[in-house]
Amino acid sequence: MGRTRTKSKNQRHISLKASTTQPSSASSSTTPSIPALISKAQSIIEQCDYDLANQFIQRILQISPNNVEAKEMLGVVQLESGLVQEAKKTFESLVPPHPDAPSTPTYTSYLHLAQLSDEDPHLALRHYRSALDILTAQNKGKERAAGSDIDSDSDTDIKGTIVRVLISMVEIWMDPSYDLCFDPAAEKTCERLIDLALETDENNVEALQTLASVRLSQQKSDEARQCLERAWSGWKDLDLDDPGVPPIPVRLSLVKLFLELSLFNPALLTLQGIMASDDQEVEGWYLEGWAFYLMAELAHDSPNGKLECEGLTWEELAKDARDCLETCRNLHIAQEHGDGPILEHVSELIESLEARGIKPTPEDEQDDGGWEDVEADSEDGDGDVEMS
Repeated sequence: MGRTRTKSKNQRHISLKASTTQPSSASSSTTPSIPALISKAQSIIEQCDYDLANQFIQRILQISPNNVEAKEMLGVVQLESGLVQEAKKTFESLVPPHPDAPSTPTYTSYLHLAQLSDEDPHLALRHYRSALDILTAQNKGKERAAGSDIDSDSDTDIKGTIVRVLISMVEIWMDPSYDLCFDPAAEKTCERLIDLALETDENNVEALQTLASVRLSQQKSDEARQCLERAWSGWKDLDLDDPGVPPIPVRLSLVKLFLELSLFNPALLTLQGIMASDDQEVEGWYLEGWAFYLMAELAHDSPNGKLECEGLTWEELAKDARDCLETCRNLHIAQEHGDGPILEHVSELIESLEARGIKPTPEDEQDDGGWEDVEADSEDGDGDVEMS
């Protein structure tokens, strides 16, 4: 049942706003209210000035030692400052059985604790379950108030968070680094969690991609392909700045699944959108290079040495792969990127291409025409990309 996670950690911090206001001194003639201090602390956290934010937070805690919002912000500041154990203790003080825990804990405290429980998947699942219970109760409250003037954006946010919590639980069950993936109940548990996610939001892209990942682990390629088509079709024709377009990490996960099914055209078109948004995306360049490498291998093994659907020779595809992988390696080193396995795999692929005589294209000979070729050759008569 075990499969590699489609993404590393799902860090979901509290929504914070931006500002640069300095904290008021104790001798100020007008003592600022706690809501004002909280607002200023939140704004400064978004600017990543954690030392200054901590000054605001400590001021709030001097006035109100058990203020839940201030404690949560303190945990975030500690976490972002690398004080992981201190952050864990802070979040633990916000949930039972800690004596200072509020009577109604927030789901965000449980989410932080779940993300800080990497070494104990059972504990992480319990924290996610606690967060889920709180969110589900909030969602039911929204549904009961359906006849009143409710905030539809807030309702969508709650459902989206519920889905992400469920997906996080699935990822723990499927993670091959944990023994849970070998549990006889793993498959049924993942199915049940994904069903709940799709019941909450039937068109949720992340839920559909997770279902596709499960179907791949079950060797049900056709069903996985159908899930990916459904996930992709909902946003593929939107403008890149449309809020309906998933964030880049979700799209990168989609590309990985496309490549597992050898669906190169949708993978490359998805990557095109990612690179248009951020051409410094290390994983994007890696996946593009990997896609061209896999295509080159198929072309090399074909009778005429070409990839039938594209009409490109294995050498042309291999050169594209080499160029993308070289760019990835350069960006990885320049950015001091934290994903070591990517750099290791990229180096192996470059070494393999070098051994077969594939050299990088000189900079003065490189062009940007590759994407147009992919897009033009991958559409049918109606302008739709073939998934088969």
